[in-house]
Amino acid sequence: MELNLADTKKWIELFVEKVEANTSELNELDTAIGDGDHGSNMARGMAAVTDALAKKEPADLAELYKTVAFAMIQKVGGAPGPLYGTAFLDMSKKAKETTDLAELVQVGSDGLKRRGQSDVGMKTMIDVWQPVAESLKSNDLSKSVVENALNSTKDMVATKGRASYLEEKSKGHLDPGSQSSAYLFEALLEVLGE
Repeated sequence: MELNLADTKKWIELFVEKVEANTSELNELDTAIGDGDHGSNMARGMAAVTDALAKKEPADLAELYKTVAFAMIQKVGGAPGPLYGTAFLDMSKKAKETTDLAELVQVGSDGLKRRGQSDVGMKTMIDVWQPVAESLKSNDLSKSVVENALNSTKDMVATKGRASYLEEKSKGHLDPGSQSSAYLFEALLEVLGE
């Protein structure tokens, strides 16, 4: 499965809209197990992404993903800036070799694992990215894949990030980074027409 430049840009624009529309919800989720600013940080990043894309039309997928990466790294505070930045930067590098969406999302997930020194089951964004990458490989990405991946984080005990300080008390709450990642892949599904 592949997305052309125009559809990939639309994907990012829809992601921006979803984060901006749900900033308060993301802050609320983060208040329960973090420092309460995930939504505000992500909204700042989304504004930077919008500005960067308005200043210069990306020539190809690699440039588009790189633009998103740098906007996120420069404007999103806390862990999400470097994490999303790494995922999109790695996708940018891979986009020079392939436009296969499954490969690109897998490379993004691998970047998250490397940067966050984490993996599936640790109550992080990876708990959404990895199942999405796998479902893209088998060509069965759906809204339920994204929802199930997100909801799986609720019963996990965080072992990485600020939520890990709460240990068992982190259980029973959705991971905010997983929620913002779910918005990313819900936006993708909209572009794919699911």
